[in-house]
Amino acid sequence: MAERKVIITIAPTGGIVTKEQAPALPTQPMEIADDVVACWEAGAAVAALHARRPDDQATCDPAIYEEMNRRIRQRCDIVINNSTGGGPSGDMIRDLGDGRLEIDFEERVKGTMAGAEMCTFDPQTMSQSVGEKTVLFDTSFERCVRLAEAMAERGIKPEWEVYGPADLVTVRRLIAMGYDRAPHYVNIVLGTDAHFSGTWPYTPRYLQTMCDELPEHSLFGVTAIGASQLPATLQGVLLGGHMRVGLEDNIYYRRGEPATNLQLVERAVRLIQELDMEPASPAEAREMLGLVPLE
Repeated sequence: MAERKVIITIAPTGGIVTKEQAPALPTQPMEIADDVVACWEAGAAVAALHARRPDDQATCDPAIYEEMNRRIRQRCDIVINNSTGGGPSGDMIRDLGDGRLEIDFEERVKGTMAGAEMCTFDPQTMSQSVGEKTVLFDTSFERCVRLAEAMAERGIKPEWEVYGPADLVTVRRLIAMGYDRAPHYVNIVLGTDAHFSGTWPYTPRYLQTMCDELPEHSLFGVTAIGASQLPATLQGVLLGGHMRVGLEDNIYYRRGEPATNLQLVERAVRLIQELDMEPASPAEAREMLGLVPLE
C-alpha cells in the first residue's frame, strides 16, 4: 500500500496575536518569509498568510501581500494561501456610526488581489469580542457570492473555513453554483467559542460531526485554538484529514512554554511519521488540491 501523505499548513501570523503575546510572531513581510521558508524546509506544504501593516495592525493591503508572496516564492515552492479575513484592527475596522464596529468587507476582498493560489473563504456572520469592544464579521450570502466571484475571476481556489455545521450549508450552496471545482478543501475551525459568537468548541464528537457533514469530494484540514490544537489536529489526521499548526492558532508549545512556528511544524512532522505517514511536498499538495503546478 502506498504511504499516505498529509498536508501540513503553517499559519505563522494571523490577524489577532501580538508580539507582546508571542515574541516569536513574525509580522512583517521579510520576517514572515523567513519563518515560512524555515517551516517549508521542515515539511510544511501550505502557508496560510495574514498581512500586517508596518505598525503590526491588521490589513489585506494587496501591496503588502504581494511583497510577502514574492519574498516567499523567490525562495521556495510552498502553496501560498492569502487570508480574506483580516483581523479586528488597523485597516480592517469600519465604524458603523451607531456604536458598532465591523470588519470592512471591501478590505477583505482586497485579499484576493495579490496573486495567491488559494484564499481563505469565511462564509459566516458572527461577532467577535475584542477587549471591551464587539466587532461584527458580516458575510451575508450576497457577500459570499461577491467574494466567490472575486476568487473565480482570479483563478483562486477557496479554502472554505467553517466554524459549525451551518457554514457547511452555505459552502454546499456555493459549490452547487459553480464557485469551486472538486476536490474541495474545507478547513474545520474549532475552539474559537470564547471570542466568536455561534462557533463550536473542540470536542472529539464535534469534530466527527463536522467531518460527517462535509460536501462530497472534499479534503479537510483541522484548525484548533490554544491547547486544543494538538489533540484536534491529531484527531483530524486519524480521521483522514490534514493538519494546520502555527502561532496564529496557538502560541504555546506546551503549558507555559512559548512556541515558535518551526517547533510546531517539526512536531507535526514527527507525529505524522510516527503514524507511518509522510508530510506531503508542495507539489504533492497541489496535485491533491487540484491546483495548477508551478512552472
